[in-house]
This record gives sequence, structure tokens and C-alpha cells, in this order.
Amino acid sequence: MKSLTEHDIRNAFVNCSKGEAKRLAVPRDLDERPWDDLDFLGWRDPGAPDRSYLVTERRGRPVGLSMRLASAHRGFLHRSMCSLCLTTHPGGGVALMTARKAGAAGRDGNSVGLYMCSDLACSLYVRGKKVPQSTLRIEESLTLEEQIARTTGNLSAFLDKLDA
Repeated sequence: MKSLTEHDIRNAFVNCSKGEAKRLAVPRDLDERPWDDLDFLGWRDPGAPDRSYLVTERRGRPVGLSMRLASAHRGFLHRSMCSLCLTTHPGGGVALMTARKAGAAGRDGNSVGLYMCSDLACSLYVRGKKVPQSTLRIEESLTLEEQIARTTGNLSAFLDKLDA
């Protein structure tokens, strides 16, 4: 992924107002992010634990999503799998994240949800740069490039649902 500036990020959001995009918390460590290892930039809002954000490149331009996390209280022995990168996590390591649809449908309250890694570090899990807490990723017969393509394809399918 190409590196992004705070301005790029704020202008990328498609499912919230310009005022909401202006007020949301953008990570302060953009210069330190491993951009070459990211398929998307994802982060949780430190001031609002039920909010998360995701920015990716789509059709040659950055596209951002504002999402909410569903509250879930799972035990540590319960495991869930991320729908994007297929990494399994114990307890709350995977969360249902919902995003308002773009345009009039979103203003009418329509949304789409997807189970994702709670820390939005899917790109790093796929590449082995980050290890899930108290578990290992399932070893796959797919190459790294095929796993990356699957992850970005799953994200693209999610974005398609937001435009529909």
C-alpha cells in the first residue's frame, strides 16, 4: 500500500460526513507504519472503543470506512476466525464490524457487517509479521502471494457490498 497522509485519510471516507471525517482520530504514527506490508490501514479509535476505521486503495484512490464494533463477550477458550485473513483468535480477537453503506442507503441506516481481526492487523498476520495472541495461524498450502490476494479479494467483496 502507498503511504498516506492525514489529509489523504480524512478525504477518503465514503460512509460518513465530511464533518465526521474531520473529527475522527487519525493515527499519529503514520510515518512509522509498515506501508509495504499493508493491504489496508486499519485502526481503532482510542477515545471511542466501539469505533474503528479502515482505509484501502480501490480503483487507484484511497477509500475509507468508518465502522462500529458489536459488543461481544466471549470466553478466552472461544476461538473465532477473521473473514478477511482467515486468522483464528481466542476470546475477543475477532469482532463483528459494521459499516454504514455509502450514499442514501447509509443515511437511511443500512449497513453491512464482517467479522474481522479486532486490531485490524490482517495484513501483518498474513505475512507472519504479527502472531495472534496465544495461537498460531493455520499453516496453508497457498503461497504468501495467494494468501494476500485472498485477503484483498475478501476486502474488495466487503467494499462492493457497501456500494450496492
